[in-house]
Amino acid sequence: MGRPAILLLKEIYFPILAAVGVPANLVTIVILSRGNCGLSKCISVYMVAMATADLLVMIFNVILYYILSYHFPLSFLSHTRVCKLILFMNVVTFDWSVWFTVSFTFDRFIVICCQKFKAKYCTDITAIAVITMFSVLVLLKDIPVFFAYETEKIINNVEWGCRSNVHFFSAPLGVAYLWFHSTWRVWLPFTLVALFNYFTVRRILLASRARKRLKSLSSENHSDPEMENRRKSIILLFAISGSFILLWLTTAVSFLTTGLSNTTYYRGDRTNQAYIATETGDMLKLLSSCLNTFIYAASQRMFREELKTVLKSPWTLILGLLKHERKPKWSVDCDISSSSLD
Repeated sequence: MGRPAILLLKEIYFPILAAVGVPANLVTIVILSRGNCGLSKCISVYMVAMATADLLVMIFNVILYYILSYHFPLSFLSHTRVCKLILFMNVVTFDWSVWFTVSFTFDRFIVICCQKFKAKYCTDITAIAVITMFSVLVLLKDIPVFFAYETEKIINNVEWGCRSNVHFFSAPLGVAYLWFHSTWRVWLPFTLVALFNYFTVRRILLASRARKRLKSLSSENHSDPEMENRRKSIILLFAISGSFILLWLTTAVSFLTTGLSNTTYYRGDRTNQAYIATETGDMLKLLSSCLNTFIYAASQRMFREELKTVLKSPWTLILGLLKHERKPKWSVDCDISSSSLD
C-alpha cells in the first residue's frame, strides 16, 4: 500500500512555500525599512514586525521543522533539546504573527474611529512598545511548551526526537493550557479583528456618505483624494485581516471538532479525517505567512515601485561591474594622458 496522499502533498508543498515565502518576506522587510512607500512610521513598524514574524515562521516552522527535521530524522536538529527549541519557536513565531496582525488592525481602528486618541497612540514609539510587549508576553505564555514534549527514543545514551507528553496533555492543567492556547491564538484574535474591522468600516462608510452629500451640494465635480485614500485603506485592511481569518479558519474549526492542534502529536492513522483536517489547517495558516507581500504589491502603488527598484538593483550592480571590467585598457590610458595634458 502506498504512502498517504497528505504526506506526499506536504513533501511537495513545503519546499515550494519556503522558496516563495522566505525571499518574499525578506524583500518586504527591506522595502518597508527604506521608508519610501508613503506610509507613516507607525504603520511601517507594524508591517515590518509582521513581515519579520512571517519570515521566522518560514524559517522555524517550514524549513527547520517540516523540511529538514522531516527528511533528516537523525541530524543535529533531531536531538531532543534542539527539537524542543524548534517546537517552542514554532509556537512563538506563529503567536507573534497573529498578534502583530491584531496590533496592526487595532492601530487602523484607532486612526479611523478615535480621532482624539490618534495623536497619542499612533506613533512609532507606541508601535515599538506594543510590538515589544506582545513579544515578551508570547515568550512567557509559551514556556509550558517545553514541558509538553518528552524524549522519543534514546540511542547510545543520546536523547533523540520529541513526542507529546501524555501526562502533560491528560492533566487538568495541560488540558486547560491547550484550550487557553487555542483561545489566545485563534478565537480571541478572530473576535478582535472582526470587531475592529466592523467599527472601522462602519465609520468609513458613514464618513464617506457625509462627504458625498456635501459634494452633491457643491458645483465642483473633481475627484476626492480623501475618498481615494479611505478606499485604499479599506482594501489594505480587509486584504490583510481577511486573508488571516480565512486561512486560519480551517485550523480553528478542526481544533474545535477534533481537539488536535500543532501543539499535540497525532499517533493514529494518517488517512484519518481528523489528521487530514489538522494538517490541511497547518498548511493553510503557513500560507498566510507569505501572502502579505503580494497583498502590499497588489494594493500599494508605491510599494510596487519600490519592489521594482529592489529587484532591479542587483542586476544594475552586476551590469555596472561588467561594463567596468570590459572597458578597454587603452581608453583608460587615453583618459589619463588627456588629463595630464590639461
